[in-house]
Amino acid sequence: MPESINQCPLCGSQQSRIFDRRKFRGHLVINRLCTNCGLVFQSPRMTEDELDAFYKKEYRQVYQGDSGPMAKDLFVQKGRAHSAVAFLERSIPPPQRFLDIGASSGILLEFVQKKFGSEVVGIEPGDSYRAYAQERGLEVFKSIEEMHSANVTGFDLISMMHVLEHIPDPVGYLRMLREGMLSDEGFLLIEVPNLYAHDCFEIAHMTSFSVHTLKEVLEQSGYQIYAIEKHGYPRSNNLPLYITALAKVEDVEKKKVNPERFVLIKRKIGMLRRRILQKLFPSKTWIPLPQPSGGTSCE
Repeated sequence: MPESINQCPLCGSQQSRIFDRRKFRGHLVINRLCTNCGLVFQSPRMTEDELDAFYKKEYRQVYQGDSGPMAKDLFVQKGRAHSAVAFLERSIPPPQRFLDIGASSGILLEFVQKKFGSEVVGIEPGDSYRAYAQERGLEVFKSIEEMHSANVTGFDLISMMHVLEHIPDPVGYLRMLREGMLSDEGFLLIEVPNLYAHDCFEIAHMTSFSVHTLKEVLEQSGYQIYAIEKHGYPRSNNLPLYITALAKVEDVEKKKVNPERFVLIKRKIGMLRRRILQKLFPSKTWIPLPQPSGGTSCE
C-alpha cells in the first residue's frame, strides 16, 4: 500500500499542498509542494519494500516495455556518458577510483575508464542490466551492501546519473555516501530532470528538483557546489531538460534551508516555453531516438 509522506524530505516541514496530480501509465501519481522550502516530492508513494520489488522486476517493463537493454536506451546512455565525461574533463582532475550508482548497462563506466584510466565500479539493482555490464567485463554489484561485503570502498568520484530523483530520502542517502564512501577530497556527480523543463512527474520519481532545490539538498547533505549547468543533451538541442551538478565534500553542514519561492509559476513558464519551442522548432527541439523498426522517435 502506498505511504503518505508527512514531512518534507529537505526541510522536515509538515506543511505542503498538492502541486500536480496525474495518471502515469496506469499509476496515480500525486506530487506535493512543501510550502516552507519549495521542494516538490511525491506523496503518497510506494514503500521501500515496494520500491525494491519495483526496481528488480517492473521498472524497465513499465518504462520501455522490456527488461533488458534496448537500442533506444543504449543510445541515451551513450549520450549521457559522453556529456558527463566532457563535463568532468573541464571541471576536475582525472579520478583514480570511480563508482557509478545506477550503472545500468555500464556505458558510463566504460567511458570514464577509457578517458581517464580510472579504476571503475558500478552498482545496478536490475538483473538484466547488471548482467549485461558484467558480460562486458565490468565490476558491477547488485547493491551497496554487496559491494561493502566485497570490501570495495574509497572513491574520489561517485556519480548518480538520473538516480537521486528515485531516492526516498535524498539528504540521508547523500550523507551516507559522504561519510562512508567518498574520500575527503572526493567529488559527487549528479544529474536529474529539471522541474522547470522536464515532464518529470513519474511513478518512480520521489523528488523533482530545480537548480535551487538540488543545491539545497546537496548543501544540507554536507557538500559544496563545484560546478552546475542546465542542458538538454542527449535528447534536445534547445530545452534545459536536465541539471548536471558536481559537488565537493564540505566539512561544515548547512543548518538552515534557503527556501525557493514561486515554484508553480516557474514550472508553468518553463513548460509553456517547452510547448512553444516544440511547436515552432520541432526538428531542432528533439533529437531522434532509434526504434526497433529502424525508424526514429522524438519522444
